[in-house]
Amino acid sequence: MRIAKVLLFVLALSPAVSTGVLVLMGKGGANPIDTITDATGIWTLRFVLATLAVTPIRRLTGWNPIVRVRRMLGLFAFFYGLLHFLTWLVLDQFFAWDFILADIAKRPYITVGFTGFVLMIPLAITSTAGWIRRLGGRWWNRLHRLVYATAVAGVEPRIMGISDDKGRLMVVITYNSDPGDAWEYEDAACYPEKYAGQSYRLGLNFIIYAMTH
Repeated sequence: MRIAKVLLFVLALSPAVSTGVLVLMGKGGANPIDTITDATGIWTLRFVLATLAVTPIRRLTGWNPIVRVRRMLGLFAFFYGLLHFLTWLVLDQFFAWDFILADIAKRPYITVGFTGFVLMIPLAITSTAGWIRRLGGRWWNRLHRLVYATAVAGVEPRIMGISDDKGRLMVVITYNSDPGDAWEYEDAACYPEKYAGQSYRLGLNFIIYAMTH
């Protein structure tokens, strides 16, 4: 099992290493910050889901040794979540605290994502055997049910539509997203230009579609 854990550690670390190498080599796309943000966010959610999958797999297969890798999977979920948060805080927002706080409070998907990251902090801190003894198994298990909330918080923004019986789009629904914020803050010096541009394109598409269908 020790060899398996070492292999798992190397595999779990490889997405961070490969993303970093691509960016340093200038192959991170037109916007390397987006590349890092997307990669760390996706791998955070993947490791959260992998952590949640350990118990069902053990119950279905009876393979109890798999429980030994659950802590490592959870810590890697926190590791990638921390990288994701720091990428947004340092590289994307440049420590613009007034705008950051307003962003967290107003934009739904940032609020939810930030909440999910905060919930991961006590899970990472209390992941050791020593904390299990301090809290007791019952309270420790209750605390670590927060992992379900972190999984929900990791859902990506979505857009949906409702069409009439002729297939024409009548209603557009955005979930975990807020294009209106990008229109409101597009002239703010600290606001990422990419979001304003994307939101304006989305809004113009709505107008053109409404006028031509």
